[in-house]
This record gives sequence, C-alpha cells and structure tokens, in this order.
Amino acid sequence: MALWMEEGSEPKTDTEKADLDAISALKVSAAIELKEKGNEFVKMGKKHYSDAIDCYTRAINQKVFSESETSILFANRAHVNLLLGNNRRALEDAEQAIKLSPTNIKAFYRAAKASLSLEMLREAKSHCEKGLELSPDNEEVKKLTRQTDIRLSEHKRHEAEVASALRAAKNLVAAFEDRKLKFGKAMYQELTGLKKPVLDNNNILHWPVLLLYAEVMSSDIIEDFCETDMFSSHLDVGSAVCLSKAEVLHYLLEGTAGSGVVNLDEEKGSSELSKSAGRGHSKWVKVNEKRTLNDVLKGSDFVIPGIPVFYVVSKSSSFYKDFKAGKWARPPFRDEDSG
Repeated sequence: MALWMEEGSEPKTDTEKADLDAISALKVSAAIELKEKGNEFVKMGKKHYSDAIDCYTRAINQKVFSESETSILFANRAHVNLLLGNNRRALEDAEQAIKLSPTNIKAFYRAAKASLSLEMLREAKSHCEKGLELSPDNEEVKKLTRQTDIRLSEHKRHEAEVASALRAAKNLVAAFEDRKLKFGKAMYQELTGLKKPVLDNNNILHWPVLLLYAEVMSSDIIEDFCETDMFSSHLDVGSAVCLSKAEVLHYLLEGTAGSGVVNLDEEKGSSELSKSAGRGHSKWVKVNEKRTLNDVLKGSDFVIPGIPVFYVVSKSSSFYKDFKAGKWARPPFRDEDSG
C-alpha cells in the first residue's frame, strides 16, 4: 500500500500510483471542504471567527493547493484576523499571500489595512500603491489610500511640531546659559498655568512675570515682560534651588508637542545651568526701578522659579516693615498643598 511508502520514494507499481492518486484526491477534497467551511463561519459572525481561522489553517496545512489558491487562503485568514483586531497576524498572513501571488489585490488591501492599524504608515502607503497598480479603479483601495494619506500628513505635521517645540526649548536653554541665569523648580503654577518665556528673532527673551501683592493677597501676570524693559517700581524677589539642564528642558517642553521627548533618566549626567545659589536658603532682594529684567534675573542670588516671580509692596504701606521682617505668611497654593 502507498500509505506505507517511505517519504521521498516514488511509486513503483500501478497499485501504488493509484493509491497515491486516491490519497491526493482525498486531501484536495478535505482542503476544499475546510476552505468552504471557513467561508461559512465568517458569514455566521464574530462568535465563529476562531472556527474560520482554524479551517483556513487546516486547509493551508493540507499543502495541496497551487500557490495562487493558497494565497487566497492566507488572504482569507488575514481578513478574519483583521475582524478580530489581530493586526500583526493579519499583516503576516497578507504579506505571505502577496509572496505566493503578487497579483492578489485583496492581499494588498488587507496588508495595507493591517499596516495602517499598526501605525506603519509608510508600509500602508506602499501596499496601497501596489494595489492600485494592479487595480487602478478599486474603490476600497482608493479609499484606504486617502485615509493613509491623511494619517501620513497628520504624522508629518506632528513630527514637525515636536521638532519645532524641541528646537525652541533648546534655544531657550542656550539663551539661559548665555545669560548665566539660574533656573529652579516651577512655582505658583496654580496662578500661571504653563506659561513659558519666548525667545524672539533678535535673541531677546520675553518673560511672563507673576506679581504677588502680599499685603492684599492678590496677584497679576505680565504676559510679555521684555528682558530689556526696566522696572517701574521697587519689587522684592526670592531664590530657590537650581534645576539641571535636562530638567529645565523637560519643563519648557511641558504642554507642547514635544512633551515627553526628553527622558530625564537618560539625561542624569547633564549639568546644572549654574551652581545652586544658597541651596536650602532664600533671601529678599530689592530691585531698583532703573534695572532691566535681565539684569535682575542674572543676579547671583536669583533663581527663576519657572517664570520670574516678584512681590510688590509699597514702601509707604504700614505692611512694608512687617514684610521685610518676615512677620507675615502668604496663603499656600493648591499645587503646594499636594506636594
């Protein structure tokens, strides 16, 4: 009997040949039946998708179909995997179908769809283009091509925004270094939100500046205080602990497209913008009205807490002596309570 022939040996008798032909016919019949059952299971809905995959897999394993017919089975299994959200498996099946039959338009469509779901946008575009070469009027592939183009455009725009945000933040850090400014942990964000300084085309810094009126417990924000502008009144300033260059860059990217780009763990070796001015110590500095903002910020005792913060106190006020003597306490802000 041909059933007991050694693997790789050729039939020698007419009986062995007939047996092999019969076995081959049975395998073909079984594979066709499995393929048809798989198609039926797909039509029956989601509860039967796993049964469909099993049928297609068993049909493939019969190894009796031509490459083009086997390509269809792989494309069918890719379709079911897409329906189940198994996008990686769907892509593998679709690409195998393409290898077996480079004219299988459904395989290109499903490879493109799986790639798009996996955010493999360039691969999705490539599969769409090859699909349209085979079938220029295929509406499904044309629609998927439009979707892919939109996603590619969005991705490129996002990448450009990230690059722009990172470039702007690095330029700011360089400007701080050039000016020998010291940068501390952001404070008063309950009042300031994510306001950040801006470096203009003339390499001049424009700061949002927070003014705190201690006597009446109120505040105000100057949205654009140019570093070359002078103060119009006497202000009092505090100091804090300096952040590292990487921490400053991370802060500047908060709220931008580049948020999360800088990994602080990878930047542990980065130096501080300047050595800490009096770590754990703070003192008040009176600001002359004829000094510019930049002159004040680069002072050896000034550490910028995210954005410049100044207490505004009238010298003619009865509160002024208590303020200078430290006989007062500002109310805590919500971000400090949580810390």
